[in-house]
Amino acid sequence: MNAPLNLSDLHDAALAARVQHRIDHKTKPLGALGRLEALALQLALIQGTGHPRLEAPQLVVFAADHGIAARGVSAYPSDVTWQMVENFLAGGAAVSVLARQHGLALTVVDCGVRHEFGPRPGLVDAKLAAGTADSSRGPAMPRALCEAALDRGAALLRGLPGNVLLLGEMGIANTSAASLLMSRLTSLPLADCVGRGTGLDDAGLARKLTVLGEALALHARATEPLDALAAFGGLEIATMAGAVLQAAAERRLIVVDGFITTAAVAVAAALAPAVLQRCVFAHASAESGHARWLAALGVQPLLDLGLRLGEGSGAALAWPLVASACRLLDEMASFESAGVSERGA
Repeated sequence: MNAPLNLSDLHDAALAARVQHRIDHKTKPLGALGRLEALALQLALIQGTGHPRLEAPQLVVFAADHGIAARGVSAYPSDVTWQMVENFLAGGAAVSVLARQHGLALTVVDCGVRHEFGPRPGLVDAKLAAGTADSSRGPAMPRALCEAALDRGAALLRGLPGNVLLLGEMGIANTSAASLLMSRLTSLPLADCVGRGTGLDDAGLARKLTVLGEALALHARATEPLDALAAFGGLEIATMAGAVLQAAAERRLIVVDGFITTAAVAVAAALAPAVLQRCVFAHASAESGHARWLAALGVQPLLDLGLRLGEGSGAALAWPLVASACRLLDEMASFESAGVSERGA
């Protein structure tokens, strides 16, 4: 694969001290802006400047189909993947509305949908295959295809403007792929990683656990990150992981949405741990394994709204907080500049 893996650590003690001093001397009690203060400092360290700017934020929805959907692991048929891509392009999906509201450029990427869309405004054709195979019966994809998807994601990112990447996804049964990746990468029991996805009932959840247990056992030797990704899929997760690695190498801010986008970031971070320094995790999904995965990664999400939609909806909702943190660092007065007395000893 050609995606950059040797990412530099962003820790710059001198810059961090200067920025923290500025934050501490804004016209407010010490620490009064809470998590926004840490977020402002993170933005400064990502960009390597005390005056970060957020330019041309790109919300990218990666879409693909999964062969394991044929085993009944989702409450919805696989045709919903291409139908929702059409909904994104028509502007009717939740993420479409939120992107318009917040001025986010929305791009949909066909990474492996079993449907031919033809050239369309707002759609990027990055399809390498018409979805993945059933990972409970064999590898979701060959290792070479997985690596090609990573490279395609990196190339896609290089062609996008701006310095912010917001992650979204669409793919029926992709919570199954993400759950398998979570169990393999964290060594947590599968039962701690599997949730109801798009709304499975108790019988459906039991069936999903059985099928995923078969997949996990079948690929017991797929322990390295890319081997696991090839074994479990999917093409949208692999393409997204490549985009994440490239974005991290370019010191772009990466706003992570929910459970599936966390899977892509976790794979990327397993290859290059410094990726996590560039990431803001938007929210804790209602998908049962997500909070455990965030804890395993040692990260804290900005929001907890009970969301389980995906698409990048949580990333879009968190965007105003990111923008506010940046503006507060740049525009908020200090005690000295405002002529306001600081707290006494």
